[in-house]
Amino acid sequence: MSLVQKWSTELRYQPYHEWPTDYLEKLKQTTNDSTWRLAFHIQPVTGLLNDPNGFSYFNGKWHVFYQSYPLGPVHGIKSWYHLTSENLVDWQDEGLAILPDGPYDSHGVYSGSALAVGDRLFLAYTGNVRDQDWQRHSFQLGAWLDNKNQIQKLSEPLIVNSPKGYTQEIRDPQIFIFNQQYYLIIGAQNEQEEGKILTYKSSDLVNWQCIGEMTFSDDLLGFMVECPNLIFIDNQAVLLFCPQGLDQKQLSYQNIYPNTYVVADGFDGETNTLNNPSSLKNLDEGFDVYATQAFNAPDGRALTISWIGLPEVGYPTDEEGWAHCLSLVKELTLKDGNLLQRPVKELEKLRLDHHSFNGTLSSVQKIYSPQENRYELQLDLDAAAQGTLTLFADDDTNLGLTLSFDTQNGTMTMNRENAGTPFAKEFGTSRTFKIPQRGLSLQIFVDHSVVEVFINQGEKVASARVFPKKGQTAILLEGTTGIFSGEYWTLRPMK
Repeated sequence: MSLVQKWSTELRYQPYHEWPTDYLEKLKQTTNDSTWRLAFHIQPVTGLLNDPNGFSYFNGKWHVFYQSYPLGPVHGIKSWYHLTSENLVDWQDEGLAILPDGPYDSHGVYSGSALAVGDRLFLAYTGNVRDQDWQRHSFQLGAWLDNKNQIQKLSEPLIVNSPKGYTQEIRDPQIFIFNQQYYLIIGAQNEQEEGKILTYKSSDLVNWQCIGEMTFSDDLLGFMVECPNLIFIDNQAVLLFCPQGLDQKQLSYQNIYPNTYVVADGFDGETNTLNNPSSLKNLDEGFDVYATQAFNAPDGRALTISWIGLPEVGYPTDEEGWAHCLSLVKELTLKDGNLLQRPVKELEKLRLDHHSFNGTLSSVQKIYSPQENRYELQLDLDAAAQGTLTLFADDDTNLGLTLSFDTQNGTMTMNRENAGTPFAKEFGTSRTFKIPQRGLSLQIFVDHSVVEVFINQGEKVASARVFPKKGQTAILLEGTTGIFSGEYWTLRPMK
């Protein structure tokens, strides 16, 4: 039996229980046999993973869900898949959680968020329904998760219809508390096909009042806004969102759709306004980050997790029946009004073997040649450094994923053209961005087919999926000037 390669609408919406058992076994086998499976990132058991949902802390554990289509690497009829963790590193599989089995989510459980309320976790999400003419109807729905991870959907929607003047493209509610009121912010599209963020508030989680569009920019936000998240750091407001179809004159980006943010002095809940917002900025300088979800954790940290994958883009693992992963968990902080993203400290629990190195940049030198691409690398370069770090390098050709740095002129380029199996070439194979003209610090996590690079203690982040061929594991460094030092750790798999 071979896996489905051509997906019809009928197949995408075929109920899960109607798929034959032998097909599911074949799908699991093919997925598990992949050389690109990950060790310490969340990935689908089979099929498609996309947006992270319901990232929260409840009942003594961290919770995250993700949108799942378990029958193949395509956007079929979605559900939520559930994982829990005691340390943000080792995630336990809790299985499918919210299924498309109700009158308001019969054609897909779409993205949403979570908030601990008393001794239960409240889940807010978008339900999709298609009518006889295959027209979409979106409902904003609610559910409760108890301390035994049992879910009870609310019988009626939180929000039934889009407000007057808006299309059915309304989704991805984020729930939070502000000034003792519950708030929902939702990605939307008006009838002029302009992306907006709508805000609702409630005192009881049942009756929701629309207070209009969130005000923070005079610029058009493309044709649709997805995955809005508002968090608070040091009394400032940080809004993360994904504007689809954003004019590149407003923000330079190469991905099909960007994941962006603004930092503001605060949020005025009465006027639904971000006060003194910054200009729009890219959250990630790399290739594949989207749909980032953030929340203010009870321990005082602002935490995020992202989908490392993009809508409407094919990936090499599609042929193996699975697609995408989630990022490592990051902590967000602000320094002088600038957003910093750092890997959470708990990730140090992954570290095993340790090696140190140092030297002067010159012709190509091998820093390390691990048996597999599963490690953390810390590299520090002085203010005169110009050169290239190559990951996933082939011993014969020295080709791989390159990070070219020039601290004298303040630029860095990530290039995956020669990092294995090519894909998404229509969106370019390199990303160039600015770095400060001073010493450079790189903290890099490599996990078989994904890399996350944290630059200067999280001043910038660049992430990418790469699909190396057998033997592409070496770490190379070369340059014309400057000195370097670094550390290397082998990382254990997720428990």
